[in-house]
Amino acid sequence: MIQIDALPAFNDNYIWLLQDPISRRCAVVDPGDAAPVLAWLEAHGDWTLSDILITHHHFDHVGGVEQLKKATGARVAGPAAEKIPARDVDLGDNDLIEVLGLRFQVMAVPGHTLGHIAYYHAEQNLLLCGDTLFAGGCGRLFEGTPQQMHQSLSRLAALPGATRVYCTHEYTLSNLRFAHAVEPHNPDVSARLAEVSRWRDEGRISLPSSIELELATNPFLRTGEPGVIEAAKRNDERSSSEPSAVFASLRAWKDRF
Repeated sequence: MIQIDALPAFNDNYIWLLQDPISRRCAVVDPGDAAPVLAWLEAHGDWTLSDILITHHHFDHVGGVEQLKKATGARVAGPAAEKIPARDVDLGDNDLIEVLGLRFQVMAVPGHTLGHIAYYHAEQNLLLCGDTLFAGGCGRLFEGTPQQMHQSLSRLAALPGATRVYCTHEYTLSNLRFAHAVEPHNPDVSARLAEVSRWRDEGRISLPSSIELELATNPFLRTGEPGVIEAAKRNDERSSSEPSAVFASLRAWKDRF
């Protein structure tokens, strides 16, 4: 079992650090800033950075790639459909890539960006999903359509409930406040909002989440629930009961929330 820790970056980014204690090799996901990674490597002098995994091209996810590659020689893998600095391996939907002895499945999840990918490992119950699925929410639609993002989220939602969800921003509290506005009578949302509020007051990270928890509390994965449908219609009279239309209404609402 690999160990996964979060290296904070910028205001609310997490660079996920995957570690194999046997080989003393590690990998990082979406290093928008090289400094936290280099600091960790300096503090752990016998470790080697072997891989850099990228989910999409936004600068807060790729800004540190070239410096890290130059300093460590790590292999850079990322979506073939996007411009990724210093990329060595082009990845597309259903490709497989071995990292730290684990074979990850690549999943195309367009919406936030058109070429966005996620990395999934079934045996380790592990999903590295960038800015597609957030704890309690989802990414903004900078390039894709609501239909694309809804399809991407539906694909992730179909993964086993025990799958641990490692997204790349500490947005959970604000997302749950929105989820509570959508479903004020959902006890799972209320309980999670209270728990995460307490965690953040204590300075604790709110991640990882799980697919099971997201299905119970994330409105963007609950577009077929009657209460979510009604909330979307109250907020947008043009909304229908069709799941992708409910999603579009929710996403537009969240953008204004």
